[in-house]
Amino acid sequence: MSIHVVKGGDSLWSISSLYRIPVADILQVNGLLSPDLLMPGLALYIPDRSLSLRYYQISAGDTLWKIANMNHTSIASIISANPGINPNLLSIGQRLNIPSPNKLRLTSLGFIVPQSLEESMAVLESLANQLTYVAVVAFSLTEEGYAYVLLKDLELVARSHQLNVTPLLMIRNFFNGGFSPELIGNVLGNPVYRNNLVRSLVNLARSRGYSGVSIDFEFIPPQRRNEFTLFLTDLKRELNDLILHVNIHAKSEDMPTNRIVGAYDYRAIGNAADIVAVMTIDYGYPTGPPDPIAPIGWVEEVIRYAVTQMNPRKVQIAIALYGYDKIVNSTITTALSVQAAQQQALSLGTVIEYDDIAQAPWYRYYRMNEEHIVWFEDIRSFTEKYKLIDLYQLLGSTFWHIGLPAPQNWAYMRDHLQVRKLNPVQP
Repeated sequence: MSIHVVKGGDSLWSISSLYRIPVADILQVNGLLSPDLLMPGLALYIPDRSLSLRYYQISAGDTLWKIANMNHTSIASIISANPGINPNLLSIGQRLNIPSPNKLRLTSLGFIVPQSLEESMAVLESLANQLTYVAVVAFSLTEEGYAYVLLKDLELVARSHQLNVTPLLMIRNFFNGGFSPELIGNVLGNPVYRNNLVRSLVNLARSRGYSGVSIDFEFIPPQRRNEFTLFLTDLKRELNDLILHVNIHAKSEDMPTNRIVGAYDYRAIGNAADIVAVMTIDYGYPTGPPDPIAPIGWVEEVIRYAVTQMNPRKVQIAIALYGYDKIVNSTITTALSVQAAQQQALSLGTVIEYDDIAQAPWYRYYRMNEEHIVWFEDIRSFTEKYKLIDLYQLLGSTFWHIGLPAPQNWAYMRDHLQVRKLNPVQP
């Protein structure tokens, strides 16, 4: 694969000629609205049919010959993909890009919020090949623990099965437009209410045609840590053959009293659930200072801790399909899709910068004498996340949320990743 970062003087026609890719293809996979609107720093995904890049860390006894054979590639290709490498002086822990016909296999999950059934159906149909699971974000719970439906979901569930995308019922402790610690804390702390939640979730999942449940309970009071684990254990037992997928906040060490991550006992949750999705997003959070959404160093710290507590083959990491536009020295934050963030920079004529430490794009602009800083994700930062999935042999990734346009990500997945399906279509 190739990534072209636009420089002064570039045009889509010159880029098209360089890579021998039609302008129309470059426009489409990058979500560009006009061939005449480019800015320096814009990263373009080039669908040039080159080999996929795998990511590998040198272990004791490794040689380039061994690595090349393992990946069905050549020593020359590896040397070409890693400028400056000394093939006779490899060091343990050294990381290499490996051009290979063997694509990274992963299990993906896209969250979908069916505010508009028609739009949700169109999104699902367009992305079905890139999804193992779809989690339908349409459920909450009462004060007595009864799960209930908020949005229309039945047609989406039926269509998911037809498209060979496995649907999961997603429930959140959402109340009055936000996550409620009190709501979930009170339910988990009461054995009767907790049992109500287990039984109502199982009943809804089975009666509405779901293949499992995805839990997203956030800001659980830390004192409910053990009750949350007990709830998950009971829920999995009652779900039986249905999938239990659990979303948990990211952390790089256990902090049992922390109000955000304290309730998540990674080891216990990993034992109870079929899949655990670590929310490696919102390092730079709404109302906070301008920071990257998911700086790569932080993401890797979280992964390193997670795989000491859980089987890596159960672990997904979250990938954001959005960015944050923040007014500096204020708490004002506007969320926008990665495509909208990119388009805004182009429309404003703003140079896009790239932070090599965070491995993330950003830009600055001014409006009405106010300084704005926008952090978002692009093809460069997406591929860095996939490298970590490969390196740590994780199960895969989740995406919040698939209603937000992110054409670069989906084109890259189509070309260079192999998405698992629970019910493979027979040839």
